[in-house]
Amino acid sequence: MKQLQEIINQSKNIVFFGGAGVSTESGIPDFRSVDGLYHQKYDEPPETILSHTYYVRKPEAFFRFYKDKILFFDKKPNAAHLKLAELEAAGKLKAVVTQNIDGLHQAAGSKNVFELHGSILRNYCEKCGKFHSARFMYEAAGIPTCECGGRVKPDVVLYEEGLDAGIMQGAIRAIAGADTLIIGGTSLVVYPAAGLIDYFNGKNLVLINKEVTARDTHADLVIQGKIGEILSQIEVG
Repeated sequence: MKQLQEIINQSKNIVFFGGAGVSTESGIPDFRSVDGLYHQKYDEPPETILSHTYYVRKPEAFFRFYKDKILFFDKKPNAAHLKLAELEAAGKLKAVVTQNIDGLHQAAGSKNVFELHGSILRNYCEKCGKFHSARFMYEAAGIPTCECGGRVKPDVVLYEEGLDAGIMQGAIRAIAGADTLIIGGTSLVVYPAAGLIDYFNGKNLVLINKEVTARDTHADLVIQGKIGEILSQIEVG
């Protein structure tokens, strides 16, 4: 912790890259942990249900799973989200790059957030383009349908879909310009998102995760533990 505090004190351009582990302390389940979605039993694997093909072919089943296991719109930011927002407000943190789709970074006060996989808070009619809220999606019976009759799709990146080019470019620029990159709450196995950290050429690479990752040996500092508990100990001068 002392070394992490020193790194943050000396840094002027920090970027945070986070995954599902950042949100688990807010009560949102991780996909790949022992008790995550990938270890639960369904008629079909989550990867299949959350694919573009499945969404098109079996929308009723897709939205049943989506509303049951993905759509968490009543959760609150935890200590990690709040500390990152505090670091940004102090001018230390320049950007958050996240694989999460829950919008909790913005809820905590972060302004410059690159959501690689979209957000459950944004939902658009495929016919007329009208915006619909997460609550609308949750309360909709069956397939969420707009007043115009069009199907409303969550602005989240499904399997088989590409990431938004503009968001990717922004994230790459932020990471490439950082003097410190803090990676937290991610196993670094989801590509192309995980590949973004290869653009980092700064001084300090910090990894905070509950389990070992493939990049631990490349990091300047590795801390194993809960991201919220660790970041909450940081003092922002």
